[in-house]
Amino acid sequence: MIKSKANELGFFYCGFSKADFLEEEAPRLESWLKQNFQGKMSYMENHFDKRLDPRLLVEGANTVVSLLLNYFPYEIQKDADAPKISKYAYGEDYHLVIKDKLKEFIQFLQDEIGEINGRAFVDSAPVMDKVWAKKSGLGWVGKNSNLIHPKEGSFFFIAEIIIDLQIESDEPMKDYCGTCTRCIDACPTEAIVQPYLVDGSKCISYLTIELKDEILPKEFVGKMDNWMFGCDVCQDVCPWNRFAQATTEDRFQPAFSLLDLTKSDWENLEKETFQNLFMNSAVKRTKFSGLKRNIQFLGK
Repeated sequence: MIKSKANELGFFYCGFSKADFLEEEAPRLESWLKQNFQGKMSYMENHFDKRLDPRLLVEGANTVVSLLLNYFPYEIQKDADAPKISKYAYGEDYHLVIKDKLKEFIQFLQDEIGEINGRAFVDSAPVMDKVWAKKSGLGWVGKNSNLIHPKEGSFFFIAEIIIDLQIESDEPMKDYCGTCTRCIDACPTEAIVQPYLVDGSKCISYLTIELKDEILPKEFVGKMDNWMFGCDVCQDVCPWNRFAQATTEDRFQPAFSLLDLTKSDWENLEKETFQNLFMNSAVKRTKFSGLKRNIQFLGK
């Protein structure tokens, strides 16, 4: 019943895992932080215990319900020379879209099952979404650290509902990366330092979105592959993404004016145009000044 409702709401996969302490992840997360791979994302250092134990986020939690929502666009930016935006940010901010769906989902659960204690999460709390999705049988975590599904690739968002309802867990899926190293070989900044290990401080998505410095580090001049917001390189080269299908979610459909903008349009972008284009967009996170900084850096 729950999986059927998830499908009705537009999620193409839904899986269950036991809400328990993430024993395997604890040393990995600690090591990743000790190597400063989080860069200036200091929030990654907060709530260490909560990241590893969902029962600290939801009292009496028994089950993590993991959900995947496709965002793969049916069109991309037209000017091949224009600064690039990651595909996930073409349409409306996914936080808004998914939160609306999860609110309806929880209401459905309460209507059908009765009083339950639960919380919905979409990038909004210390939840290790890829780990839970993997445990819920929704794919494996690839060498680029993205969740990959054998029938869909990796162009999807992950969300969770952590509830006190007991549901039988799904079986995890095997890793099908094999000997492939395309993502590692293609990364413009060599952020994938070894298979399954990403130095976040070198990732183009981090540099263009998370890093708030006035000037980007000079060692990345000429290495940004023309990305001004986010980066899709390790997903674009992944063989599993040949199965990616265009999303049917209307709110993720891009404004055509966004895809039509030329290199010159972006270089001469005005604040008013930025605000109109990205009113309800994830791109707002970088702010007008941040996007201008990124565009100017690409010209160096």
